[in-house]
Amino acid sequence: MSHFSTIKTELRDRGALIEALRDLGHEPSEGERPVRGYRGQTVIADLAIAQPEGTDIGFRWNGTIGSYELVADLELWKQPAPVERFLARLSQRYALRTILAATAHEGFQVSEQQEAADGSIELVVTRWDG
Repeated sequence: MSHFSTIKTELRDRGALIEALRDLGHEPSEGERPVRGYRGQTVIADLAIAQPEGTDIGFRWNGTIGSYELVADLELWKQPAPVERFLARLSQRYALRTILAATAHEGFQVSEQQEAADGSIELVVTRWDG
């Protein structure tokens, strides 16, 4: 019996997702990778984060909805934060990475970036038109 859970997300950009995971201290393996779960069961994902306890975190592209899904054995979740908080932090870092890429594409530069005690991030971007 499979213990894997699939959680839909709004994460669409692979590059921003990888950068956000790295921001949180995870190094994802790319390409079709097995995600380990209960008693050695596996499911294939497009990105996998190996965990020392033997259960992994994966992200699988769902072309039907056009975004990545988190796949993991949530019964064996060993992260310091619950999965909901993990996804909230990941979504925040993903949004930051997406905004940084879009502003750079439009010719803006980050002149200030501060993270507040409550976890919010404030950005100041500038662009010089000549």
